[in-house]
Amino acid sequence: MCGIVGAIANRDVVPLLVEGLKRLEYRGYDSAGIAVLSGEAVRRVRRTGRVAEMEAAALAEGLDARLGIGHTRWATHGGVTESNAHPHISHGELALVHNGIIENHEAQRQRLEALGYEFTSQTDTEVVAHLIHHHRAQGGSLLSALQAAVKELHGAYALAVIDKRDPTTLVAARMGCPLLLGLGEGENFVASDVSAIVSATRRVIFLEEGDTAELTIDGVHVFDADDAPVAREVHVSDVSLASLELGPYRHFMQKEIHEQPRAIGDTVEGIVDAGGFDAGLFGKEAASVLADVESVQILACGTSYYAGLTARYWIEALAGIPCAVDIASEYRYRKVVGNPKQLIVTISQSGETLDTMEALKYAKAQGQDKTLSICNVPESAIPRASRLVFLTRAGAEIGVASTKAFTTQLVALFALAVTLGKLRGQLDEAREGELLEALRHLPGSVQHALNLEPQVAAWASSFAPRQHALFLGRGTHYPIALEGALKLKEISYIHAEGYPAGELKHGPLALVDTQMPVVVIAPNDALLEKVKSNIQEVRARGGEMFVFADADSSFSESEGVHVIRTPRHVGILSPIVHAIPVQMLAYHTALARGTDVDKPRNLAKSVTVE
Repeated sequence: MCGIVGAIANRDVVPLLVEGLKRLEYRGYDSAGIAVLSGEAVRRVRRTGRVAEMEAAALAEGLDARLGIGHTRWATHGGVTESNAHPHISHGELALVHNGIIENHEAQRQRLEALGYEFTSQTDTEVVAHLIHHHRAQGGSLLSALQAAVKELHGAYALAVIDKRDPTTLVAARMGCPLLLGLGEGENFVASDVSAIVSATRRVIFLEEGDTAELTIDGVHVFDADDAPVAREVHVSDVSLASLELGPYRHFMQKEIHEQPRAIGDTVEGIVDAGGFDAGLFGKEAASVLADVESVQILACGTSYYAGLTARYWIEALAGIPCAVDIASEYRYRKVVGNPKQLIVTISQSGETLDTMEALKYAKAQGQDKTLSICNVPESAIPRASRLVFLTRAGAEIGVASTKAFTTQLVALFALAVTLGKLRGQLDEAREGELLEALRHLPGSVQHALNLEPQVAAWASSFAPRQHALFLGRGTHYPIALEGALKLKEISYIHAEGYPAGELKHGPLALVDTQMPVVVIAPNDALLEKVKSNIQEVRARGGEMFVFADADSSFSESEGVHVIRTPRHVGILSPIVHAIPVQMLAYHTALARGTDVDKPRNLAKSVTVE
């Protein structure tokens, strides 16, 4: 959840580090810092708050160096203070940045204190800096000291280290947290995300679990968990600089909401280009892996979990097989009854979500090797650990609150449901054609929903002064109610909850009064009349209703009932269209409350800690 960037070059690396941290700030923004080798000294600048504050301090210091590391932090061990900010330095000689959590840091701290090391922070990271320094003092290179130290660590880490005694080397290590190397001409880089270095190079090497690496100006060398030299494939990233810039938008979240017709269109195009709902969409092995699937288990966290909840309705209706959906952090700690014919589906925007990765490992340990990853980031950890992969085409998503990643995940899961139904003989050719045609029209329906933004924005003034809100939905739209509530609480800090509309009278109705706005997802489907009855229950208690209905539904506005009509009902794909207005409602409410939309408090984009 933090961001790392490091560089060794024949030019000043300070601007490269600062630019990289700005692009990584979505991964953590409690504090930021850089450490560089300047002359024969390690110089460091750290500040709590945003990268811009640290940048100003670095400029005031006049830093100029050919070797350095930087970090933007999401606090885990220790509060948000300058002393806890990275980089951490040992004995004025060695500087280190770290993502992840060291589980045995307390025992290592006691050991190092007994050896005479003094600690100035509350972090687990400072333990690693002193431990590497200790091994370096025994003789040998910086790389060998790093390799010795990581063998004594338990937990997850991505590390980048410099040492004034080895001014031509930058070393790195990876276990459980993403880390990659960037290859340039007369310069090389390390980063937790390609976005940090894309302005300098697109040639990258993704480190594997247990890898360590040594970078010099002339090249990089990678070593496996046994410290043996190993060749890792060089990839050319397709991340564009344009996708990392705001352009005409006020926030990345706004930009990414408006990119959804294109993102969905690109994802649908991949399905059409592959010949429709064919097993090959999910990989070369897919035909054999999916042939005898008896059930589906979906594992995910947060917004991706809500995508999975929506998919359960589709999979059971279209494929005729049971589907379970678990929060990954719960699944990995309960006793699971393994079924080798169950398809394990993991969903993650980043492909690095630690709880989801660990849940996948646990499922595989139960003998379940039919694994499929739905992900937005090629070459990330979860897809590499799965036999089958569907890569959404959302493009870079910077805003912490996921939008276009969610809707493209839904497209991918819909394609899986139809494909499983086709393989099981549940769908004839005519029905398959109808479903493919519905997908083709989906980007246009999403654009029509986006055109409602002025109306949705007008509602924000009613929500901004409130402290609580309820979201209601039925069937496939219940998860959209959950997602709408999550978006509102994430970025506006209004307490919001999502419920199945039929569950209202079983408890939540006690919360309804004149100060409790109730948002209802009410498409013109088979459950519309049921939803109308639920609305009457709320109105009878004085609750104010905000209804997202379809253009062809029979809703009308009245006192205490506000209605926005989304495009005509699009059938089975309606949840994707109805996701758009709840995203916009959260965005405009946050604007009205003056919160930081792209960087909500206490949160970060890529959750790589437990």
